[in-house]
Order: sequence, then structure tokens, then C-alpha cells
Amino acid sequence: MIDYQPLYEALLDVKAEAWVDLLPQQISDAFDLDKHGTLSDWLSIINSLPNLTTTHRSLTTDAVEIGQAGDLLDANRILFEQQLKGLHPWRKGPYDLFGIKINTEWRSDWKWDRLKDHIAPLKNRLVLDVGCGNGYHCWRMLGANAKMVIGIDPMILNILQFQVIRKLYGAVPVYVLPLGIEDLPYGLKAFDTVFSMGVLYHRRSPIDHLMELRDCLQPGGELVLETLVIGGGLGEVLVPEGRYAKMRNVWFLPTCDTLMSWMTRCGFKNIRLVDVTTTRIEEQRSTEWMQFHSLKDFLDEENPLLTCEGLPAPKRAIFIANVA
Repeated sequence: MIDYQPLYEALLDVKAEAWVDLLPQQISDAFDLDKHGTLSDWLSIINSLPNLTTTHRSLTTDAVEIGQAGDLLDANRILFEQQLKGLHPWRKGPYDLFGIKINTEWRSDWKWDRLKDHIAPLKNRLVLDVGCGNGYHCWRMLGANAKMVIGIDPMILNILQFQVIRKLYGAVPVYVLPLGIEDLPYGLKAFDTVFSMGVLYHRRSPIDHLMELRDCLQPGGELVLETLVIGGGLGEVLVPEGRYAKMRNVWFLPTCDTLMSWMTRCGFKNIRLVDVTTTRIEEQRSTEWMQFHSLKDFLDEENPLLTCEGLPAPKRAIFIANVA
């Protein structure tokens, strides 16, 4: 298991004692074997992974790279790939682990490329990534010289995929915790940069989510917000009556102007819209590492500008803002 003591010490340094008091029990509760029928199987996979060593690591390439193909014998590579596929589905990436290329559902590197030149430099910053999945972007943030990166995500499989990567990479100041943002203490105000990417539209109250993000930031800190939006003007919002792109838990899809007005109301300043991109099936798709339905199955067969429900197809925007 991961040694969390350096994390606790770093949080104490930024006067986040309230969270340090909660974290050990929160982590213990999340890994309760009685709550997850397949958790013991996933843990067995992680515990059986070979102890691999390498001098090759890269956090600045499209794929997070650890090791090279020549570091593994062919027979060991076959077993290692089977173990990794035992943690299917892999949604965020890509990764290149000792020559095994994990072609994840999302080309998460494309999103990183869209935002990396617009954000404040991460060097020496304490960073929080909300809804981080298996931590792909956390690794890219560390590669951008963040002092420490903490990701939170409630899906236990994502946490275990991260633990695989960290076991192979080695002990570094990056952590992914099995939590949602609602598990953080109110008014934490500990982070220099907070990312929320692909989360807002899953929240029943987007205003509450924006307030939670604000309360995680130190004065002057920066929010990087990425979410689904629709075309239109100020005040317009799509609230799907049923599913959106076959997802049940999509609640609010605002226009860019509407979301910026929400952010202003929640106390953010210096709000900038830096990118709007329609999601393409080349960016989100089924692969051998994620064999379930993906974006092409969620769109209208005759009109890719619409979802299968007849709603506007996914379009994602990136906003950057600060707190006072």
C-alpha cells in the first residue's frame, strides 16, 4: 500500500489539519472489502505484479512512459499484460508500461494539450484534481513540476489503476484518493491550482460544485474547469429530461456565457474561456483496453451533430479563473 505520511505532512504545512484528521479513516473505509465484491480480486492483481525496475520514465510525452520493452522478457510481458487487462476498463490515458501500450478509451493527452499553455505554471504548486479518474492528468501535472498533486475520485477501480502506475513509477508526491469533493472539509483553502474536468455536468447542483471548488483554493489560486456546454446565449441551459448520450447522470449543460455568469456569482474573477472543442470519436472510443460502448454508440447514426436522444452532441469548453 501507499505510504500516505508525506501527504499528511504536506497538508499540515498548508494548515489543512481538518482534512488530515479525516483522511486515514476515509481511506480505510473506501478499501473495506465488504463494500466491493471485486476489490479483493483487483488487489490480488496489484499484489502479484512483478517488481520491475527501470531508469526510463517520462511524464512529458503523450503517453505516461515507465520502462522500455527491453526491460522485460517476452514471457513476463505476456503475463504482465494479462494482469493489466484484469483491471479493465482503462478509460483515461494513454500509458506505455515497459513497452505495453495501454490504448485507453480517452485520448486524455488531447485535453492536456488544449489547456497546458493557458494555465499558470504549475512549478512548486500544490494541485488538486477533482474527478481525476486513474490519475493520468495528475502525472502530467507532476511532469509540469507541480510540488505535489492530489487527485480524488470515488471509483475504486480508478484508484487501483493509479496504484499500479505508482508502484511501477516509484514513490513521488502524487496521490489519488478514493473520495469525492463532498468528502473534503468545508473551507479548506489549501491549493494553488484546482482542476475540475468532466465533473460539473454530473452534479445535481452546479452552483454548489463551483462553491466547493472555490473553497479548496488559496487566495489568488487558479481554477481550471472543463465541462460539457451547448451553443447559445446568456441564460440558456440544457437540462436533459432523460439520458444524455446514454448517460443517466447528466444534469446541466449551460452555454459558455451562462457558465461564466455562474462563476462570477460564485466569487471567481478573471474568468477566461480558452477552448471550445466538439468531442470526436477519435478522442473517445472503444479499444481492447475499454471494450464497452463509447462515443460513436452514443451519437445519432445519421447525424453526428446529435446524440442518440436527439440532443446537441458533446462539446467541451475549458475555463480558467481565479479567486480573490
